[in-house]
Amino acid sequence: MPVNPDDRARAAPAREVYSVTRVNREVRALLERGLGVLWVEGELSNLSQPASGHWYFSLKDREAQLRCAMFRMQNSLVGFTPRAGTQVLVRGRISVYEARGDYQLIVEHLEEAGIGALKREFERLKAKLAAEGLFALERKRSLPRFPQRIGVITSPSGAALRDILHILARRFPPARVLVYPTAVQGAAAAPALVAALESASARAECQVLILARGGGSLEDLWAFNDERVARAIGACRLPVVSGVGHEIDFTIADLVADARAPTPSGAAELVVPERSACLEVLARGAQRLSAGMHRELRVNGARLENTARRLQLAHPGVRLQQQMQRLDELGQRLSGAAHTGLHRDQMRLAHSITALVRRSPDRLVREYRARHQGAGARLEHAAGECLSRAQHRLALAQRALNAVSPLATLTRGFAIVTRATGGRLLTDAAAVAPGEEIEARLARGSLSARVTARRQES
Repeated sequence: MPVNPDDRARAAPAREVYSVTRVNREVRALLERGLGVLWVEGELSNLSQPASGHWYFSLKDREAQLRCAMFRMQNSLVGFTPRAGTQVLVRGRISVYEARGDYQLIVEHLEEAGIGALKREFERLKAKLAAEGLFALERKRSLPRFPQRIGVITSPSGAALRDILHILARRFPPARVLVYPTAVQGAAAAPALVAALESASARAECQVLILARGGGSLEDLWAFNDERVARAIGACRLPVVSGVGHEIDFTIADLVADARAPTPSGAAELVVPERSACLEVLARGAQRLSAGMHRELRVNGARLENTARRLQLAHPGVRLQQQMQRLDELGQRLSGAAHTGLHRDQMRLAHSITALVRRSPDRLVREYRARHQGAGARLEHAAGECLSRAQHRLALAQRALNAVSPLATLTRGFAIVTRATGGRLLTDAAAVAPGEEIEARLARGSLSARVTARRQES
């Protein structure tokens, strides 16, 4: 049977037709939601810098390339001038340029790949060791003022060692120097530095260590940013002075060390005093010592002369004669005082005997005995009367109490009835139920009973 074309059109499902703009917009939304922020490394090429200030370029590797756009507000923060062929590391979001249907990376941050990776690793390790307290000021040790032996951990063929030895010999010749040779650059440098630090710490032949290396790029100095080296410095039993690179260079070793010098030469100057300064201090000390000695000699000489004059004025023979005369005088005074005191004591004894006779103890005893007998009789009489009155009052109180006591009522055949549990007084038959236990207190003893019936009287 033939089919009507109009019926076929009505039976077909409705189709959703996208515009090109809508397709690009949907793709853009999917990419931005699905991938988020990305870090991408590649070679910079096709760089375009129009008058708007925005940058347009591509990132490529051996097999593919990616279009990128970096707007003026973001690229103004880039710290170097990008050029074609530079290996870079970027952070951004995947998006779609709807006008052409091209997908691209909207770059928010751009840095050179090698240096940027090292800087990130530097900041990561720095934050980690700082959180552990490896950089804390309280763990820093003071340097010896006059070290007898100084250890130097560096390359034996580098210019840093020559500079250090020259400065130590010029500033403080008495100090002996012990070199711990080690590699300071390359893959083997970090293990070699750790071994040298551990050896110097275990041998304890020096009072202070200098960890040094000449200047170089961040990659050249990277061994001094190694975590193993940092921990070896922290565990070293000797104070460590770091003199790595030039003044602008800064490494993890500088942060962990007990002191940091901007250069190897600066480290040498830091660990020893200046010879001329020491000689000047010694000269000033000698001058002060000489002046003090002369001052003490003058003071002691004057004191000696004064003592000699006083000794002449107070000769022992003269003083002995004076003391002998004084002794005779005191002997005479003592004898007179003894006779006078003896006579006075005799008079006082006679007076005391006379007074004792007048106040004989026998008379006082007889008088006190008579007083005691009279007081005892009066006390006995008063106690009898008081006891009699108290007994009379007690009898009256007993009669009054018996008159109102409920116990007196019990002797006439009455009882006090309470609940068996709780002891509550019962005055109404309705207050108990049949079968409940009660107690009845009599004049003598009590009874326990169970209620079998109750009668309510009006």
